Amino acid sequence: MLKTNERAPSPAPTARVTYRAALAKDAADQAEVFYHAVMQGAATHYGLDERRAWANALPREASAWAARQALYTTLVAACDGRCVGFLELNISAGRIETLYVWPSLTGRGIGTTLLIHAERILLEHGVSQVEIEASLVLYERLLRRGFDNLGEQWVERSGEMLQRYRLVKQLSAVET
Repeated sequence: MLKTNERAPSPAPTARVTYRAALAKDAADQAEVFYHAVMQGAATHYGLDERRAWANALPREASAWAARQALYTTLVAACDGRCVGFLELNISAGRIETLYVWPSLTGRGIGTTLLIHAERILLEHGVSQVEIEASLVLYERLLRRGFDNLGEQWVERSGEMLQRYRLVKQLSAVET
């Protein structure tokens, strides 16, 4: 498990990020990826109080994230055996529940690759569109990936109002 003052492994030029289904052993790393993605990765989009409220919305405990693995199809990006990013997918609802990447690894295509895998899984299950409620951090990136904006939303977390967007994408077996 990554401790508060630890950094995720930074892929060296020869290090390879692999993608797979989540394992129970990934749960502790998922908790840390979530926490740091919110507290550090979202710092340019949300204030400190907003980020604290958001980070406290989900427990920073492995057991909570292991339980979520039973609820959602969870895909993991791993480097040197450690989870450095993950996506939770609700296949029956055609929804991406969460998508988080360790802050120092953003911009390297990890989130995009997780999205591509999720879209493939949805297509394999006969789902023709995917929805997500995207933070300001993901909003522009998802628009560039072909998502359409269905409108701004505000969600309350521990007394803080957080802005996000409801997005949808029509899926196709041919990547655009």
